[in-house]
Amino acid sequence: MPPRTHDDGPAGRPANAPEHEPGTGRPDRPGNEPETPENTVPENEPGSNASGSGPKSTGPAGAAPPDAAVDERGAAVRRVAAAGRRWRRARTAGCAVLLAVALTGGAVAVGAARDGAPASAAVSAAAVSPALLSGGDLDAGIAALQAHLRAQPRDFSGWAVLGLAYVEQARVQGDPSRYPQADRALRRSLRLAPDNDQALAGRAALAAARHDFTGALRQADRALAQNPYSERALCSRIDALVELGRYDEAARAADTADARRPGVPVFTRYAYVRELRGDVGAARRVLERALATAATPGDVAYVATQLGQLAWNQGDHRTALTHYARALAADENYLPALEGRARAQAASGDRAAAVRGLEAVVARSPLPGPLVGLGELYEARGAAGDQDRARDQYALVGAWTDLARAGGVDADLDTALAAADHGDRAAALRAARAEWARRHSVHTADALAWALHVNGRDREALPYARRATATGYRNAAFLYHRGMIELAAGDRREGRASLRAALRLNPGFSPLGAARARTALHGPEAAE
Repeated sequence: MPPRTHDDGPAGRPANAPEHEPGTGRPDRPGNEPETPENTVPENEPGSNASGSGPKSTGPAGAAPPDAAVDERGAAVRRVAAAGRRWRRARTAGCAVLLAVALTGGAVAVGAARDGAPASAAVSAAAVSPALLSGGDLDAGIAALQAHLRAQPRDFSGWAVLGLAYVEQARVQGDPSRYPQADRALRRSLRLAPDNDQALAGRAALAAARHDFTGALRQADRALAQNPYSERALCSRIDALVELGRYDEAARAADTADARRPGVPVFTRYAYVRELRGDVGAARRVLERALATAATPGDVAYVATQLGQLAWNQGDHRTALTHYARALAADENYLPALEGRARAQAASGDRAAAVRGLEAVVARSPLPGPLVGLGELYEARGAAGDQDRARDQYALVGAWTDLARAGGVDADLDTALAAADHGDRAAALRAARAEWARRHSVHTADALAWALHVNGRDREALPYARRATATGYRNAAFLYHRGMIELAAGDRREGRASLRAALRLNPGFSPLGAARARTALHGPEAAE
């Protein structure tokens, strides 16, 4: 399974793991045109023009795309998602109400900052809570913000919420062309109120979404200097440190966030830091506590999905399916739960349901993880036309990558992982080296190791493969990569041990990788 929202971890188990668990009672826009809501918020459905018949520009609204070829490839991604997005239009009222509250004193009154947190933190947290962002009402919420900002164009808080809404829209809809619009809205907020913590926290979230984790850390620190209780900034700081491979600091940041703003967003990050260090039991307990306190359908869907992913990672597919069912009972359209359920179904042997599930996911959000997962399911099924179907999915990864780069996203990790198995191996190695130069985490170490391996450089790959598994993080794909590299480097004893460990941990970790691991251990007949 692809890494979660908060990914990663490096060599060596950090010495200062938290001694407690959270919640236990311990203490400028480019161009010259005037900036208005109309040219930062689309009037029509995201990913289509006003008539619904073609793609929008990948750049600022009304501007020509930076590269026609990129826009043409990006249009392929949008066409895949266009049909699935229509369902969102029917669910509008809830988001509009929540955003209206977030833009008034009601958000401050309802979410009054505890422990001395400034009121602005409550507004920001309410505006971007999981209940709002995980539902299908985000487009309607953006429309409500557009109307509000037409009437109140100097509302710096409204512009900050708009920027964050665009970041979330890009994430949940797989459309990186929204990131430049988010950037403009957040810059507008900062021009109106320099150093306001809402916009700075939004810029941290935007930088993280673009995989600029050094920038995300810098912006989060700026936001926290203005408001130490900003939930968004506290969470972005943890995410950035994890992605940069600075795990000791990430653990301390999780402690700080838990002391200042305990709640579902902090608890899930705290749990992930523990999981990366191999403490699966603590991660599970924290998530179960978070689920017990979840007060909205969005929170329930979010936390139950995290529990499902944790169980799936440990090979407990039945428990994973139970958690995904709970998530989907709370929000039947929650895409991470739909994707997780499909992967658990595949691992449990229900390949037909898994294919249907991932087809539905990529129709709504054609991101690299589910695209590759669906392509590999087609390959494993091997029915007539499946090889062509698989190639189509892998080609769309390249289209998404181009669209992401046009939106300012560093997509090297996605490129490296997909291309190593299903594309240009030399390009995979270039991308993995570029990503490793920026950050050292278990995921980048694994990607670089595997890219070196597929290019025949196994001795060079081996230290990175071992680094990827050195923190205690229990990930079957990492163990599989390490085992195949060890075998290719001539270390049969260690290689076989790593492959056995991968299959013991999660025998269904990949429809193709698990079969190859069994073949390497026992011969072709064992792959069936």
